[in-house]
Amino acid sequence: MSEAGRRGAREKLREAACNAVAGGSAGVISATVLCPLDVIKTRLQVYGLPSNFSGAPPPGRVLISGFQQILKNEGLPGLYRGLSPTIVALFPTWAVTFSVYNHVKGVLHSKDGELSVQANVLAASCAGIATATATNPLWVVKTRLQTQGMRPGVVPYQSILSALQRIAKEEGIRGLYSGLLPSLVGVAHVAIQLPVYEKVKLYFARRDNTTVYNLSPTHVAICSSGSKVAASIITYPHEVQLWAWDSCWATSASVFPPLFVEFLQ
Repeated sequence: MSEAGRRGAREKLREAACNAVAGGSAGVISATVLCPLDVIKTRLQVYGLPSNFSGAPPPGRVLISGFQQILKNEGLPGLYRGLSPTIVALFPTWAVTFSVYNHVKGVLHSKDGELSVQANVLAASCAGIATATATNPLWVVKTRLQTQGMRPGVVPYQSILSALQRIAKEEGIRGLYSGLLPSLVGVAHVAIQLPVYEKVKLYFARRDNTTVYNLSPTHVAICSSGSKVAASIITYPHEVQLWAWDSCWATSASVFPPLFVEFLQ
C-alpha cells in the first residue's frame, strides 16, 4: 500500500473512532437527560393510553399524567428505569455501526473516492444489521426494565446482569433476541440516516469549498440532527412495534405476535 493509501486508511480509522466516541458520549448525555420522557414514551407505545383517558386527551395531559403516576407508584427511580442498559449499549452500538459502515464503504468506494446512493444505503444497511444483532439483548433488557413497573405480580429484574441471566434461563436465546426480526426490518432507519448524513455533509463541504473533515461543529450538528430526525419520522411506526415485541414476547404463543402481523399488513 502506498503512503497516500496508508494515510487515507489512518484518517478513516481516526474518523470512525471519533464518531464512535462522540456518538456514544452524546448519547449518554441525551439518554440521561431525556430518560423520564423515554420511559413514558415506551410505556405508552407498549400499553397504550392509561384507562382514565377516554377519547382524545388534551395536549400535554398524557405526559403530565405519566410523570405523576410513575412518581406516585415508583418514586423518582421509576423515571430512570432502563437507563443503565441504554448507557451500556450506546458505545458498542456506535462502535459497531461506524466500524462496519466505514469498512463496507471502503470496499464499495469508486475510483473517485465517492459512494453512490445505492452503495451508501448498502453500507448503512450492513452496519444496521450488525449493530442490531450485536446489541439486541441489551435493548430487550432496557424495554423490560422500563415497563416492569406496570406488570403487577411479576418479580422485577434487579440489574442488567440479573435480567440477562434470568431471560436466558427462563426464555432461552429466543428471549434475548426477541424483537430482532422487527429490528432487522427497521434497518431502514440506519439506511436512511447515514446516507442523508453523508450527503448533507458533502453539500456543506462543497458549498464552503472545503472537505467533510474540516466542517464546523455547527454544520456537523445540523447534518447529524437533521438526518436523525428524518429517519425517525419515516421509521417511527416500526419503533412502536419493536418495543411491543420486546415487552410481551414471553407471553406470546405465536412465532409472529398479532401486533407484528398487523404492522406488516
